[in-house]
Amino acid sequence: MHNTNIDSDLTSGSLRGQFLLAMPGMQDPRFKQTITFMVEHTDEGAMGIVINAPSKVTWKEVFEQLSLDDNSQRGDETVLLGGPLSPEQGFVLHGAGVTFDSTLEVSDDISLTASKDILESLAAGRGPDDILLALGYAGWGPGQLEGELAQNAWLTLPAEPEILFATPWQKRWQTAAARHGIDMSGLGSQAGHA
Repeated sequence: MHNTNIDSDLTSGSLRGQFLLAMPGMQDPRFKQTITFMVEHTDEGAMGIVINAPSKVTWKEVFEQLSLDDNSQRGDETVLLGGPLSPEQGFVLHGAGVTFDSTLEVSDDISLTASKDILESLAAGRGPDDILLALGYAGWGPGQLEGELAQNAWLTLPAEPEILFATPWQKRWQTAAARHGIDMSGLGSQAGHA
């Protein structure tokens, strides 16, 4: 049943499993020069995790908040701001093939987990290896994202695990565009408007 939903999402133009790159003319300062990984996109709305906005929180602080000892070797890494909604909620993007209590397979390569058991595994140093930890998410109501796309606020690109997991967060926006031959600095704020 789960795979049927994914297939119907793809045939209906869903952006699930895609990147959204904020165009240079993005008006909302919360999303200026961001890249968002789309977790869900249906007629009822959309959800994504911003993957290049740093928070002031480290992994170690998240583990401490949950009373977990940090044996991760990643304690000093920055937790990202996944978006303005539910900033107290942690979301973990990780490679597919590993499942936890609330794992959602977003694509063949990338899953999302929002349950405490993945943080317990990370704190214990057990992985998974390909990982991105974010607080909060970006959400759109019915038709809202489609309206923003029509106004050229976003550029959509195929999501690549290498950009999510192996590219420093500071370079993800530019790297994703460059991989598709797009120079974001060369696009004006009116890009896409005739």
